[in-house]
Amino acid sequence: MERQQLHWIANFVWGIADDVLRDVEGLPHVFLSVDIDVCDPAFAPGTGTPEPGGLQARELLRAVRRIAAAVPLAGMEVVEVSPPFDQAEITALLAHRVVLEALSGMALRRLGRGPEPERSRSLGSASGAGPPGLGDGA
Repeated sequence: MERQQLHWIANFVWGIADDVLRDVEGLPHVFLSVDIDVCDPAFAPGTGTPEPGGLQARELLRAVRRIAAAVPLAGMEVVEVSPPFDQAEITALLAHRVVLEALSGMALRRLGRGPEPERSRSLGSASGAGPPGLGDGA
């Protein structure tokens, strides 16, 4: 995929996270439910309802970290992981990482830091232009 396409996709996912944050602004507690079948089957094959054309794993992980860093999470769940369909355990590993990203976001919130990864060099530009958190690492 071209860098420009990756940048567009990242901006789109970041925009969705902005919409979610705007909708829950001011709530005292938020429960986050992540349906793993939002990801493309290449990244989450072990689900009962695969969605071709879904998010890439890194897009989901960044969105979860961003949301968890910005809202007062009271709890969360990851649903639709189906071990019988997850032969290589890829989906289970992604679900595990989703929970870790949420915990990281919560820790960053307590520290007063943003959800950006340690390495925040953005795609397409060394100047850091682009959506926050679009970098080499998650």
